Amino acid sequence: MRRGKRQQTTRPAVTAPPVGGAYSPLADADRDAIVDHAFDMLAHVGMADAPAGLAERLLSAGATYRDDGRLLLPRAMIERALGRAPSIVSLPGFDPDRGLSIGGGAVHIGTGGAAVNVLDANTGVYRESELRDLWSMMRMVDELPNIHYGLRPLVARDVTDELELDLNTAFAVTAATAKPTGVSFTSAATVDPVVDLFDMSLGGEGRFAAQPFSMAVVVHVVPPLRFSPEGYEIMERAIARGMIVQTCSAGQAGATSPPSLAGSLAQGLAEILAGVAMADAIKPGHPCIHAFMPFVSDLRTGAMTGGSGEAAVASAAAAQLLGHLDIPHAVSAGITEAKAADSQAGYEKGYTVALAAQAGAEMVQLSVGMLGSIMVASPESLVIDNDMCGAILRSVRGVEVDTAYLDLDMIDGVVSGEGHYLGEPQTLELMRTEYVYPDLGDRQTVDEWVSAGKPSLWDRASVQVEHILAAGRPDHLPRSAEDAIRARFPIQLDVHND
Repeated sequence: MRRGKRQQTTRPAVTAPPVGGAYSPLADADRDAIVDHAFDMLAHVGMADAPAGLAERLLSAGATYRDDGRLLLPRAMIERALGRAPSIVSLPGFDPDRGLSIGGGAVHIGTGGAAVNVLDANTGVYRESELRDLWSMMRMVDELPNIHYGLRPLVARDVTDELELDLNTAFAVTAATAKPTGVSFTSAATVDPVVDLFDMSLGGEGRFAAQPFSMAVVVHVVPPLRFSPEGYEIMERAIARGMIVQTCSAGQAGATSPPSLAGSLAQGLAEILAGVAMADAIKPGHPCIHAFMPFVSDLRTGAMTGGSGEAAVASAAAAQLLGHLDIPHAVSAGITEAKAADSQAGYEKGYTVALAAQAGAEMVQLSVGMLGSIMVASPESLVIDNDMCGAILRSVRGVEVDTAYLDLDMIDGVVSGEGHYLGEPQTLELMRTEYVYPDLGDRQTVDEWVSAGKPSLWDRASVQVEHILAAGRPDHLPRSAEDAIRARFPIQLDVHND
C-alpha cells in the first residue's frame, strides 16, 4: 500500500438524501395480500433451527412449537415486536457530522457484499481481493458525495485467520472513512475484540456504544424459513456491545424462495419479520435495520440474475413492503452480471438502483463498485457508479415547484429583451441547486473529446482513483489511537503516515 500523508483537503459535500416513494410496483390490495401471507407463513409454517436460547426467548414472548418442531410466531407477537422497534434509526459516522437517519423513506446509497476478486485497472485481470483493496474501496466511499455509507464490499483473502480477518477488516473500514460503516463477523467470538478496537479508535472503553459508527451485518436466516444459529449468536453479542444491527434475508426466487415474485416477496418478508422478532427477543426496542435482498434466478440455469428486470421490480417492491410496515430497511440493487464496466453494467445498475430509489428504499446496498454478480469489486467502477447515483438521487427529488420559479415578470423581460435566460439572476442562483453535474460523464463536444485524446469513462475513473489514493490518509482517526490499536492487535494494513 502506498504510504502518504494525512489528507487535509476539504471533503466534497455529501448529497442530501431525497425522500422516495413515488413508484409503487404493488397496488395497495396486492401489497396487503403479500403482508398477510407473510404473517400467515410465520403463524402456520413457522421457522426451523431456532437454537435453544432463541427458542426460549421466543416461547416466552408468545411463540409455540408445531408438532414437527418448527417454531410458530403468531401475528400478534410480531406486531408487538414491531411496535417496540424504532421506526427511525440514527446511524452515526465516525465523524458525528456525517451520520445518517434511516427511516421515513429517505434514500441512501452504499456499498456492500463479499466479493472475492478485484478487477485490476491496469491489466484488466481478475485477482483475489486483498486487504489493500478493501482500503482502496473504502477510501473511495469517504470521498464520493453520492455514496452515503460503506459496508464491507469484499473479503481480504490474504488474511486467513478468522480473528485477524475481522480485526483487520474493522480497522481498514474505520481508518479509511469517517462515514457510517458496517462489518460482518466470522463468529460471535470475534465481536468483542472488534468492538474493543472500535472503542480504542474513539479514545476509550465504552465510547463506541455511545457512538456506534459501524453496524453489525448479520445473516439471521437461511432461506427457506430457517433461523441461523450462528447469526443469532453474533446478533446477541453485537447487541450486548451496543452495535446497531442490520439483519439480512436473501432468498433466491426459484431456488430458495418460491418462483413467483409475489411468493418470493412474501417469504422474504416473513424472514425479515422473524428477524424483527429475534432482535426484540434479545433486547426490546434495540435499533435495527432490516435488509431484504429478494434475489432472482435465471430459471434456465439456476444462476442468480441480480441485474434483471425482475430483480429491479422485486427490490422496489421489497422497499414498498417494508416502508408500509414502517421498518427501517435496506434492499439490494445495482447488481450486474457484467464482468466489466461496460454498457450492460450501466443499464443493469441504472434501472435497478433507480427503481429501488424511486420506491423509497432507505438504504440501497450492493449498488456500487461491484461487477460479475457481486463477486468482483472495483474502485474504478465505484467512482463511475457515484456519477450514476448522483443522477438517480436527483431524479428522486423530482420537480420542485416554488412561486419564484413561476415568474411572469422574468419571462416578460427575457422575451422582450435578449431572448435567453443565461444572464438572469435566477439562472445563476439555481445553477448548483437545481442541477447535478457529473464528475466523470463526458459532456464535451465531439471535437473537444477527440482533441483530448478520446479518453474513455474507464480512463477518467482510473485517474480519479489514483488522485484519491495519492492524497493519502484521511484525518479522522487520531495517530495515538492508531498506534494503540496496532500495539494491541495484529494489524497488517500498511497505511502509516510518515
